[in-house]
Amino acid sequence: MHRRALFAALLFATLIQVGRGQANPDFDLGPAINAKAPDIGTPPDQTGTPRALPSLMGEKGMVLFFFRSADWCPFCQAQMMDLNTAIAGIERRGYKMAGISYDSPAILKTFIERRGIGYTLLSDPKSQIIDRYKLRDPQYPPGNFAYGVPRPIIFILDKNGVIKAKLYEETYTKRPPATLVIETLDRLAKG
Repeated sequence: MHRRALFAALLFATLIQVGRGQANPDFDLGPAINAKAPDIGTPPDQTGTPRALPSLMGEKGMVLFFFRSADWCPFCQAQMMDLNTAIAGIERRGYKMAGISYDSPAILKTFIERRGIGYTLLSDPKSQIIDRYKLRDPQYPPGNFAYGVPRPIIFILDKNGVIKAKLYEETYTKRPPATLVIETLDRLAKG
């Protein structure tokens, strides 16, 4: 049990450092912490309904994450199911959660219904929001099925849309766990 707690503490410290661009200063994703998050416009959610950032916010802010695909990316699918386990805890803390990918609303709706996902997914088929956040994965050229996918990342925004934390890994095959999202919200609440 002691080893597990130590491992969790080391993982938490590493992910937070990476999220701040400190563990590898050459690898920092997206807008800076304490910057205003770029506007997302009004992308359609999984039902095709246009959604603006204010309509997705909780009382204290939101957890906004970018993922590659709910259709073909097993790492994304596992992450989204893991994040779904934290919905109650996230909402108890005054936040809501939403995810963005280049998937169509139909793909997002199918995934939500199949997996019982309890948060909103947004469709960015032309990767315009992904580009605003400077997250497009450059390894996929035009014509590739993955062209336009984002590098996966989780942002925690306050109620004013300011980025208070970023959680990510250097590879798309590893994702910050839902428990880290909850721990980060608690850490931010303590100041």
